[in-house]
Amino acid sequence: MSLITKAPRGTLDKLPNEIHKYQTVETSARQIAEVYGFKEIRTPVFEHTELFKRSVGDTTDIVQKEMYTFDDKKGRSLTLKPEGTAGAARSAIENGLFNDALPLKLYYFTNCYRYEAPQSGRYREFSQFGVEVFGADKPACDVQLLALASDLFKKLGISKYTLEINSIGCPECRKTYQDALKKYYSQFKQTLCGDCHERLERNPMRLLDCKNPNCSEYKTAAPLILEYNCETCADYFNNVKQYLTALEISYIVNPKIVRGLDYYTNTVFEFISPTGLVFGGGGRYNGLIEELGGNPMTGAGFALGIERVISVMEGENAQFNEPNTPDIYIAGLGEEAMLFALQLSHKLCKNGVSAQTDLTGRSVKAQMRYADKIGAKFSMVIGDNELQTGKAMLKNMITKEAEEIDINNFDYKR
Repeated sequence: MSLITKAPRGTLDKLPNEIHKYQTVETSARQIAEVYGFKEIRTPVFEHTELFKRSVGDTTDIVQKEMYTFDDKKGRSLTLKPEGTAGAARSAIENGLFNDALPLKLYYFTNCYRYEAPQSGRYREFSQFGVEVFGADKPACDVQLLALASDLFKKLGISKYTLEINSIGCPECRKTYQDALKKYYSQFKQTLCGDCHERLERNPMRLLDCKNPNCSEYKTAAPLILEYNCETCADYFNNVKQYLTALEISYIVNPKIVRGLDYYTNTVFEFISPTGLVFGGGGRYNGLIEELGGNPMTGAGFALGIERVISVMEGENAQFNEPNTPDIYIAGLGEEAMLFALQLSHKLCKNGVSAQTDLTGRSVKAQMRYADKIGAKFSMVIGDNELQTGKAMLKNMITKEAEEIDINNFDYKR
């Protein structure tokens, strides 16, 4: 019999023997986020398409080429979320979260979807961990986000990475930069790709995102955004750098980072592995909430691709939490013994002990092979003799040592 279908291209099945890696990242991220005062939010996996066009930007590659967009049965355009910030911002506006104490600190785990060519570290469905801060407009906010990331990486055993930062200024000084880019790229207009012809007129900064090899070569000599930062933005960025130094967080200024979403302002940053893999990034987005229909509200945040974080951890031989394995396997020999084994395993499970027993009618020998395969820490065999005496041997599956225990008053100690 042949398989009816396979997983769609660019997606991953997160299998039981690998899920502990995701759980390691998620558990550590949750702990660090909550230590820093962030609260979890969960938003829908799809949103109205207009949300992403207005936030991410309709001239970005994400909106133009990568979104999974569809009409529902009433003809409304919906999109599987390509990133997490817009949904968190929409939810905060809609649910009046800005009426609570500010700054508002949120974190989330979510699946995102982008139609990209699948390759190592890049999938069409991928997992993100993200944090967002609304209502804090000082450099200390940007730096605390980077401190949170630094602490998380340390907890995960990631040390060989580079933090690259840049400032893309405010809307006013960025307008001057856009004019400079337009003037520079206009001399190559005849050789630009079709998408870049549109970007040249509507949003010149997106020219720097083009992946067309012919267009990419023009980036080398393109004007740099730092040269066009106004005095206020330059001072802000200098403070960010000073605070990072004060917190002993290493960084490199990369004036070519602009990020691929239109909502960013001022500070932007990326986390880059020794192999050049960008496994996370973010920055400040002071105009996003107003763009989405809310009252003026500053914002900043970052997101990590969990699959990429796992890849970086594997590259550094970092330690993952141990896969979950049963504390004990209880084998039964005969109907009465199997019922007792079921009762005892149920009692242990109710008390928080991971206990398993036979569900298929296997022989004791087959049961013990199964216990070994699933990695049970201890095992016990119960038959007629054990039921009569109330005693059984508890065997350590690793050391093979055994001790006699009272099965009627058995209290498993981890």
